[in-house]
Amino acid sequence: MFDRLSAYAPQALAVLRIVTALLFILHGTQKVIGFPASDMTPPLFSLFGAAGIIEIVAGILVLVGFFTRPAAFIAAGEMAVAYWMAHAPANLFPAMNGGDAAILFCFVFLYLVFSGPGAWSINKH
Repeated sequence: MFDRLSAYAPQALAVLRIVTALLFILHGTQKVIGFPASDMTPPLFSLFGAAGIIEIVAGILVLVGFFTRPAAFIAAGEMAVAYWMAHAPANLFPAMNGGDAAILFCFVFLYLVFSGPGAWSINKH
């Protein structure tokens, strides 16, 4: 029964890519323009500002499936750095330090580096 689901793997991958990218873009817009509402609007030329720009640009590229692999590689790296710099110093456990999203983003983007964008993308490979 489950074997028939394999035919939809490219579309499921595309949905994962699109939803992840939309959430990633929102994290970037929170940092850069304060939307959705956020207490955090760091200077654009700061580490957090650069993170916001990476999140917006890489997020848009991943969303449309254009240069997905390099954009996802950069996004995964940014999330690894974010976890170890901003979350892990508070507590090593993600449930205690608020780093759950950073870890999930990191590994979903790392998966996209290897899988490619799936269906519904500008670049097919």
